[in-house]
Amino acid sequence: MTAHDDQPVPRETRTTRERLIDSAVRLFGQRGIEGTSLRALTEAARTNIAAVNYHFGSKDGLLRAVIEQTMQAVNDERRRRLDELESEPQPPSAAALVRAFVEPGTGLVAEHGPNGPDVARFIGRMIGEPDPKVRQIFADQVDAVEGRYLTALGRALPGLDEEGVRFAYTSMLGLLSLHQSGAFATVEWPQRQTSRPEGDRSGTADRERLIAFITGGILAAATAETATSAREEARRASR
Repeated sequence: MTAHDDQPVPRETRTTRERLIDSAVRLFGQRGIEGTSLRALTEAARTNIAAVNYHFGSKDGLLRAVIEQTMQAVNDERRRRLDELESEPQPPSAAALVRAFVEPGTGLVAEHGPNGPDVARFIGRMIGEPDPKVRQIFADQVDAVEGRYLTALGRALPGLDEEGVRFAYTSMLGLLSLHQSGAFATVEWPQRQTSRPEGDRSGTADRERLIAFITGGILAAATAETATSAREEARRASR
């Protein structure tokens, strides 16, 4: 017998609450909110429905807790970066705002370690969730930070009206959520002739492409709207 043979077997260190949140992150991301039953959640977490009511009050309460936990680090980093940008003498540019918003979102996988892919899939699923009640729950949890970005983007794009700024912002959210969800990561496109190079597995290149694509699209939209307004002004003046 070794010196360690008589040591007790370590007990489960994760609490019931933590197991429920972990299971919800994984199952909500895979199946959606409506597609995940409380029974499936509690079976995955090795507990019972009473535990959901005790810790969270309801399935919606569990969802709020999951969003808060998964988004806290992202929101904190986005807030820090925006504070830093807004402390500069000049207002932040649209390009700087896009980078400050997108980079923390694409860092979800690294931030949450082994659970990172599940967390990224969950956040991507929430943004694209068809149920308006679920989308509102998500919006309520992130609005304090994301609302500031929407306002800052409006200042950075004076050529866009309110509707145009909101379109630019929601388009950024949509592209980011698609990237986070990994929806196309396993698709084998028949047109692809080669696989991704071994040296490009970190996602850094994809993140930079995403930032460039979003920034370019937003600036192009602002330019197009400014040109359209100028043509309309010229048309009215010529009458």
